[in-house]
Amino acid sequence: MTQSEQGATCPVVRFEFSPVATPGESFFAQLDELRREHRVFRSDEAQGYWVLARNDLIVEALQHPETFSSVATVPTMPDPPFRWIPIMLDPPGHTKWRRLLGGWFSPGRTAKLETPVREMCTTLVDGLVDGGRCEFVADFAARFPTTIFLQIIGLPVSELSRFMAWEDKILHFDSETDPDYSQMMTAMNEVTAMFSSLIAERRADPSRRADDIISASLDWQIDGRPVSDDDVLSCLLLLFMAGLDTVASQLSFMLHHLATHDRDRRALVEDPNRIPGAVEEMLRAHAIVRVGRKVARDVDFHGCPMKAGDMVSMPLAFASRDEDVFQDATTVDIDRPSFANLAFGAGPHRCLGSHLARRELVVALEEWHRRIPEYQVTPGAQVLEHAGNGVYGVDSLPLSW
Repeated sequence: MTQSEQGATCPVVRFEFSPVATPGESFFAQLDELRREHRVFRSDEAQGYWVLARNDLIVEALQHPETFSSVATVPTMPDPPFRWIPIMLDPPGHTKWRRLLGGWFSPGRTAKLETPVREMCTTLVDGLVDGGRCEFVADFAARFPTTIFLQIIGLPVSELSRFMAWEDKILHFDSETDPDYSQMMTAMNEVTAMFSSLIAERRADPSRRADDIISASLDWQIDGRPVSDDDVLSCLLLLFMAGLDTVASQLSFMLHHLATHDRDRRALVEDPNRIPGAVEEMLRAHAIVRVGRKVARDVDFHGCPMKAGDMVSMPLAFASRDEDVFQDATTVDIDRPSFANLAFGAGPHRCLGSHLARRELVVALEEWHRRIPEYQVTPGAQVLEHAGNGVYGVDSLPLSW
């Protein structure tokens, strides 16, 4: 990382993330360095965009969609040729979609998934334990939460490898691998075509309907009018992307921490009741989402002259690792007292699937450590991370026991 302009209230900063991270040298450590130097800065990537780097600024911006709009959420794409619903809608339209989808991810419905979630988890762990090693991302993290989500949305689990290939092109690219976004757009179009075909099949043959989101979408209405097919497909595309990536990425960061911090791991093995609190703390310490917004009107935001049409990036790790808010903010403290967790965002766009994500993460740590209490990053192996389209993640985490 290099600062290309010194002394300005809103400096221009150039920074690049290394694709290979070793413990203590991950994206989060690089973000910490930037946050300590700046409250707000401007990145010179692509057309340039603002970056908010402190807790109070990020929370304020997320709570004011009239100024920081969600019509564009990728900082390098101020005029995207797509609209992900409902994440790229502002209130009141966004609010109506949240009501439509909320029941699928409510605490009550999530609680009913406890048994299938746990059964899926134990099956996967049982299949790994005797091998003494695994590639955690591919063998567990990419399969456990995604399998549950595929059942909720109504997609065949047998097609998981194809779905993950699409997800990789949509979310795990950079300026070198997909400079013109062509691979991303092709993958999104292929996912949308798949959903369009499934909807057509279920309309033609009602016997194909089930208790899943695709079937429910056939009858969606907002303000008493049927939702258009284009909007249905945009919503299903967003759910597909979120459901196949975020929990898998978060879980991989958690296991990497526990594999490299014996005291924390053994504390959870000895007392599983500490796991829910540890999940909250690791969500905080390794908040993976990078929120993007588009400035809707000219504003002087804490000394930075933002113009309508400017893009703004708000990595939630900046907010959740802010030393002005959290003591020893960059250290994982599994016994940290309760706190307001920003890992799922804030304001009207706070993550719709947070209840399901928390349940999956807690179950995964419980069942993994019940069968595999002692493990480590395989000696000599590299832990590979990515900083793709809006989400930090782990590409490879070799573990052995």
